[in-house]
Amino acid sequence: MMDRRQFLQVAAATAALTGASGSLSSVAAKQSLKQSDLLNFAAKGQVTLLNFTDCHAQLAPLYFREPSVNLGVGDARGLPPHVTGKDFIDRFKLKIASPEAYALSSQDFTSLAKTYGRVGGMDRMATLVKAIRAERPDNTLLLDGGDTWQGSYTALKTSGQDMVDVMNTLGVDAMTGHWEFTYGTDRVQELIENLNFPFLAGNIIDTEWQEAVFPSTQLFERGGLNIAVIGQAFPYTPVANPRYMIPTWSFGIREKLLREHVDAVREAGADLVVLLSHNGFDVDRKLASRVDGIDVILTGHTHDALPEAIQVGNTLLIASGSHGKFLARLDLDVKGGRIIDYAFKLIPVFSDVITPDPEMAALIDKIRAPHAAELGRVLGTTESTLYRRGNFNGTFDDLICQALLQERDAEIALSPGFRWGSSLLPGQAITTEDVFNQTAITYPKAYRTEMTGQLIKDILEDVGDNLFNPDPYYQQGGDMVRVGGAAYSIDINQKIGKRFSDLTLLKDGSPIDPDKTYMVAGWASVNEQTDGPPVYDLVSNYITSQKVVTVPENNNIKVKGV
Repeated sequence: MMDRRQFLQVAAATAALTGASGSLSSVAAKQSLKQSDLLNFAAKGQVTLLNFTDCHAQLAPLYFREPSVNLGVGDARGLPPHVTGKDFIDRFKLKIASPEAYALSSQDFTSLAKTYGRVGGMDRMATLVKAIRAERPDNTLLLDGGDTWQGSYTALKTSGQDMVDVMNTLGVDAMTGHWEFTYGTDRVQELIENLNFPFLAGNIIDTEWQEAVFPSTQLFERGGLNIAVIGQAFPYTPVANPRYMIPTWSFGIREKLLREHVDAVREAGADLVVLLSHNGFDVDRKLASRVDGIDVILTGHTHDALPEAIQVGNTLLIASGSHGKFLARLDLDVKGGRIIDYAFKLIPVFSDVITPDPEMAALIDKIRAPHAAELGRVLGTTESTLYRRGNFNGTFDDLICQALLQERDAEIALSPGFRWGSSLLPGQAITTEDVFNQTAITYPKAYRTEMTGQLIKDILEDVGDNLFNPDPYYQQGGDMVRVGGAAYSIDINQKIGKRFSDLTLLKDGSPIDPDKTYMVAGWASVNEQTDGPPVYDLVSNYITSQKVVTVPENNNIKVKGV
């Protein structure tokens, strides 16, 4: 077996043989896959909808591991997207170890990553978009589902301007939002003024003026069709993120208002109605069953990637993944105001087999150049695969919890169940950029405070209900808050207040006493008065002190009712 030192030596030699941007993985990938394979598609009908969502400001190629655990409850139990790993491969009839299996499943992720390489990169996305537009010049719409301006070092340092510049260059036709709002009302308005396309969010009302903050709808003509695109921002933004950043904006699903928007465009002669949504997949599945007249929902927020359209009544749901990993293409044949046929492909953006678009590559270089030294600064090395996604734990989050426990001298650590954040393979260096890919938020302070055992349980119960409430309209997306220094059991089928049991303090194995106080460290508090060092500095310092990090398998969570 190759040890870590040998692995690094081989990796260095391979890089020297294949060039600065190449690797053994790129050679293997190029032997079996070509750019033309990714673009191969039999066009259908009058219009092509291109969609990506939740790219979280990722400009450069990366690794991203799909979840191995994504449980559904209620009517969604066992339905896509709540199918993972080998079950996902079987459900969608994918070939084991194929490029599609690597892109869409966690199965054998680490070994397959060495074969197929990195994914994403906005210069690669631009190549695909330009090729499809050249094929269908008057028939194509490119729609961005939001969570675009946040999630990276350069986005944080430019307060989202880097992503506005990139999306303008990409030629996006419309977008909606969620994490965009964490820059605050003034900055959001500034950035929107710089967009070359509309920001649509028909479900946001100004509480002072009792009027819409943003336009709800944009009309387009493509392929002889009148197309209405309605934007739906994340309905729970002031709950999931700080209310003080958007104090006068009211959000919500607003079914009645959405029906009014749909009815209005239908009465105005729309041939096709598209909902550009950041509700989350299960919310949109329920919405599709309750609001008539929507032909297509391009769903976002929950980062689900599905290789097939999911049909609910007369509505097609499209889930386009996250992190710039996929470009969704949906071709539609529309007659008499309804879809009579369609063709769909979720295109994996395999970085090693797509030629970067020169215009976009130059812009990305310009954006990153002033920050290059810090982005590439090596903090340490990982011996474990580091990833975030999964209902209950991710190894990068476990690493963050280790840092919180040590750097803040705490007994228990709480790290939010965000679904954004790239992955790293064993033997890779951990850079400043990698840390910011997990922590780049505008409210980053790592708090240290006393909490009673009862409050800790109440927090777990509240987050658990957001994730596992059987009514999708009460789900806010994301995954379970990550816990360091403690263990617990959860029965996902119980009601709030009864899901969590067996809470145990790991340092001595004692049960967590509801009446006792514990020192707790965490980050991403929505409380404006939070104090503490920025989490990205704290985690960087911890990794630097460790030099080499290992994250053991997390056996501290017992899941019941599955």
